[in-house]
Amino acid sequence: MYSVLDKDIIKKEIVPYLPLAKRGFQTTVPLEEIVNAILYKLKTGVQWHQLPVKALFKGDSLCWNSVYYHYRKWCVNGVIKKCWTSILEKNKSKLDLSSVDFDGSHTSAIRGGEQVDYQGRKKRKTTNALYLSDRQGLPLAISEPVAGNHNDLYDIEVQFEVVTGTLEQANISVEGLFFNADAGFDSKKFRACCESKEIHANVCFNKRNGKADRDEYFD
Repeated sequence: MYSVLDKDIIKKEIVPYLPLAKRGFQTTVPLEEIVNAILYKLKTGVQWHQLPVKALFKGDSLCWNSVYYHYRKWCVNGVIKKCWTSILEKNKSKLDLSSVDFDGSHTSAIRGGEQVDYQGRKKRKTTNALYLSDRQGLPLAISEPVAGNHNDLYDIEVQFEVVTGTLEQANISVEGLFFNADAGFDSKKFRACCESKEIHANVCFNKRNGKADRDEYFD
């Protein structure tokens, strides 16, 4: 059986947050093996229908549709996010929050999706999301997906709340964070978002905004 994480780690750190079916369909395989299959898909990027289920389950295996069903269900009902914020809270002493990095990234979505549109620079359909990582490069939070025809500042007030809210749910204070961001975030709205939470916005100046009377700090 191929393992992304040790089985005991999955059972200890993830399975306790997964709801057990009270009625209806009962899974016939251990939950930790379903989680392992999901982690394999997320790590490798393999398409769902190409998931090597026989190599991912020790005994009886689920079809890829059933693995996706569990993944989708846990995403929609907030189980995966709750699990993530709990892991963050438990391990926050290991994070380096002397500074954090904020950036956006486009992902190709050739087969479509919920938030997908044509992106001129990529010359294909993409979905965009904003990511926050600590100084070590460890991912901390991600925004909701946004269609690829929008830039990183689209709906920034809402997406900023999603990202910082993830840290707050993990009982990680955002006050005083040193927020590094590129010139794409050099806007009054983004700086106002940071100021409202007493976050230090270390944003590269955008040449399109001019340099006259700029008193903002940038290191």
